[in-house]
Parts: sequence; structure tokens; C-alpha cells
Amino acid sequence: MAQWDNVFLSKEAVLQKARQVVIEWKQVRRPTRGDTVANRPNREREVSVEFQRVSTNYHSNWDEGLCSSMLAMLSCASLSSELNFFAGLFSMRKKIEDAVLQAESLALTAIENEEVERIKQEEMIRDYNPWDDTVKSHEILAKLADIAKVVDGLKDVKYKAEEARLITQLAESDDINYGLFEQAYDTSLYASKFLYQYEISKLLKGPYDMEGACLTIRAGSGGSTSEVWAEKLLRMYTKWAEKQGNLGRLVEEHYSTNGGIKMAMIEFEFQYAYGYLSGESGLHIKISSQNGSKHREDYSASACVEIAPMFLGAAPDTQLDDSDMIVSSPSLLGKEGRLTESSVSIQHIPTGIRAHSSGERSRFANKIKALNRLHAKLLVIAMEQGATDISSIKKEAIVDVWQKETRRYVSQPLKLVEDVQTGFQLPELTSVLDGNIEPFIGAYIKSK
Repeated sequence: MAQWDNVFLSKEAVLQKARQVVIEWKQVRRPTRGDTVANRPNREREVSVEFQRVSTNYHSNWDEGLCSSMLAMLSCASLSSELNFFAGLFSMRKKIEDAVLQAESLALTAIENEEVERIKQEEMIRDYNPWDDTVKSHEILAKLADIAKVVDGLKDVKYKAEEARLITQLAESDDINYGLFEQAYDTSLYASKFLYQYEISKLLKGPYDMEGACLTIRAGSGGSTSEVWAEKLLRMYTKWAEKQGNLGRLVEEHYSTNGGIKMAMIEFEFQYAYGYLSGESGLHIKISSQNGSKHREDYSASACVEIAPMFLGAAPDTQLDDSDMIVSSPSLLGKEGRLTESSVSIQHIPTGIRAHSSGERSRFANKIKALNRLHAKLLVIAMEQGATDISSIKKEAIVDVWQKETRRYVSQPLKLVEDVQTGFQLPELTSVLDGNIEPFIGAYIKSK
């Protein structure tokens, strides 16, 4: 039987090679003792299943009739690996082409829009005397620096797209150079990822969306089961940050004596972290089984996620009255079972909102950190209520994150993850817990 000597990526080349193999097989095939009329339907059925598997996995645009007849005549075992290898290349090239076309069209438009905004900001800076309005001048200069950084990134995307196209063309001229296709695919993935993040960032218009984020996870009721669940969520968010090319700094982690964690806090010190993660706030519930009705669900674990902005530059100039706060120093169980005695907890009496810190070395440093976190929480609440300042916050209108269901993670019978806020679902529980939460983040931002 003829072997696949070269990789032909066009549909016409596929059909030509398939016809060649079929003709050669007809010439050399001879009946065997085991090849009876009785067992032939079973063999053809097995071949058909194999063909459907390959076709479904790679969504290839082949001539189904020709491929089916070819597979029916050939041994499934002898050809399946070649088809899988070829179909993988065919699918990879299609993804590269789609990514390159998207990058070339969107990047050019984005660069033009950013240049228009740059000219607008430069005109504004000429109208301001930096000594008369230093705050406004600083804001404009910061925007100009951000625009320059974005434009450089978009130009790099255009370069990467062209690089992916050239590598693909080079791979087509070489015999089965899978390494070149992988290189082009990785390059196209970089371009697609940058453009996706750029598009999402343009949807983030909130006053604190560009800031970093402080994410707190607390185990719910349910004992050790919820505490282990909280630890899985901690790993999920840490892995998410790594996949974005950023790192989350674990500043606090209070362990349970039965395994898992009672509470953990991560700081994400990169732009737009708060905008990306703000939709994660609320109750995350693990459901061990779901039998088609919410009344027949088995809630096995829960954990609450709180998100607050972490100001990367100067925080808004808002003062809190000392008489409105209660400062305490609770002892918490830290790493290796040690009690943390320098921790500080601050409660804002008018609203009942609390913030704490125990990750710093001194009580004074923890007090400053706790005060900053309390300040950030109150600013977000004031914004959500449309209040002019913190003193105008209505305590009775504050949303309790423990009463806000955000996401369900169903393990049986389907490994399904459902976002309650948007209705978005993914049947990929393991992947989501491994940090692939970007689809949920994008769905929430687009729904706002």
C-alpha cells in the first residue's frame, strides 16, 4: 500500500492522494480466509465509527463519500494514525489562517483608533499648564504612556501575524515539517490572545477597572469539604493568573486543622485585574450530583469570593474618620499551624464593612494594609450605589456576597460549570478548575 510521502494540505491534494491510495489498494488486495461476508458488515461499521471520530474531532472539509469508501477498503488500523496526523495538520493550518486574518484586520483598525486618541490627548495637554492643574496633566500623561504601550503591542501583533503566515508557507514547502506548523500556531495564539485581551479591556469603563485586585476566598459551611473546595478555588485563580502571564501574590492563607483552608487572600498587581475579576465576587457552589431539578441537587461544598480594587498608583483622596472605625487584633491560624498575633481587623461602624490584614511583619504595617483594603471596599460600594461619597452609603442596600450566587460547579452526571449571572455554561469542569476561566470572565464583561 502506498504511504503518505508528503503532507498535502489543500482539499484537492487530499482527494487526489485518497484516489491514488484507493486505486493501489484495489490492485494489490486479495481475499483472506477471515474476510467473509458475515464479518464484513461489522468491520465496515468499525471503520465508519473511526472515520466519524476523525471527522468530528478535526472538523475537516473532506469528501465524505470518497473517504468513507477508502476507509472501508483499507485496514482501519493501518490508516487511522496517518489520517489523525494529517487531519491535525489540516486543522492547525485552518486555525492559523483564521488567527492571522483576524490579527491583520483588527490590529490595523485598533492602531488607527489608538492614534486618534493619542492626538486627542496631545491636544488636551497643550491646553493645560502642568503647574496650574498637576492632577489633570498627570492623568493625560499617563493615558499617553498607556496608548504608546498599547500601540507597540498592536504593532507586535501585526508582526507576529505576518511571521505566522510566512512560517506556514515555509512549512508547506517542506516535507512533513510539523515543528514549523507548531511554531506558526504558537505565534498565532499569541496574536489572538493579545487582541482578545485588548478587546475586553476596551469594554472595561469602570473607574477602578484598570486597577489591580485583591481576591479573598472564604470556605463556607460544610466543614472540611468546603475548606478543601476553597483550596481548589485558590489554585484555580492562581493558575488563571499564570496563564495570563501574570502572577498572583498569596499574602494570606489560614489553614484548617482538618485540611484545606478557611481563608486565603491573593493580590494581583497588574493592570485591569480588578476589571477582569470583579464578576467573580459571590458564592461559588460545588454540586456533587444534579438530577435535572434544582430541588434534587446535592450541594456538597461552598466558598465565597470577594474582590476589591488594589490601587496601583495613588488611591482616591478620601479620608475615613477614626471615630467611625473599630480596630482589633484577632489571632489567626497561619502557615504550619502557627498563630498570627500581628494581624489587624478594622470595622467601619456606619456600614458594618470589615477588612483585615495579617500578611505583613508588623502590626503597624498590617493596620495600614487593612485600612487601604477597607477604603477600597467602601469606594466600590459607594460607586455601586451611585453615592457621592462614602458617608452617603446606605447600609441596608449593601449586597451581602454570601447571598449572591455566582457560579455552580457540577461534578455529576455532567462535569458542567454554570455562571448564574450570565447563564454561560461550559461542560469542562476539570479545565475550569485548572484556571481556564477566561470564557466566564469575557461573558460577564460583555453582559455588563
